[in-house]
Amino acid sequence: MKKEVKIYEEGLEKSSKATIFFGNLLMILWIALGTIACWYLSPLASWIYLGFAIITVYIVLRKLVCANCYYYDKLCYIGWGKISALFFKKGDIEKFDSNIGIKLAPVTYGLLTLAPLVLIIISIFRQFSIDKTIVFSLLLLISFYSGGISRKKACANCKMKLICPGCAAK
Repeated sequence: MKKEVKIYEEGLEKSSKATIFFGNLLMILWIALGTIACWYLSPLASWIYLGFAIITVYIVLRKLVCANCYYYDKLCYIGWGKISALFFKKGDIEKFDSNIGIKLAPVTYGLLTLAPLVLIIISIFRQFSIDKTIVFSLLLLISFYSGGISRKKACANCKMKLICPGCAAK
């Protein structure tokens, strides 16, 4: 027996290309700043961070989350439904709220924020520099904006908001 999926009918059917471009630009900047922040303490840590970020954000989460989403093969807030459709077969929307990707996403984004912040703080204590302070500040700003303001805006207009356990607009 299939469970009934409640779609938020007032949600956006597709996002503007400008919104998608800005969202992806922020994600790339977030990952780049995190990589730079890690580099200050350890080049090896920065390569591990960059690999983890690219693999989990652009591959693992797209397979686990986006393949089961309403926006699969559509232009969602960040356009990842289209990316998912290029690489993965369509999943089952009924499994969206219970798949492991929904649980993995906050852990992933938490690590993408906390790991570089901790490493750059250690680096600043070892040897202070203005450039480290700037990277730290920008990373904090982007993390706050992406995790708070942007996420609430995206969730408020998302067709999946009624069934998404991670929705920031309920």
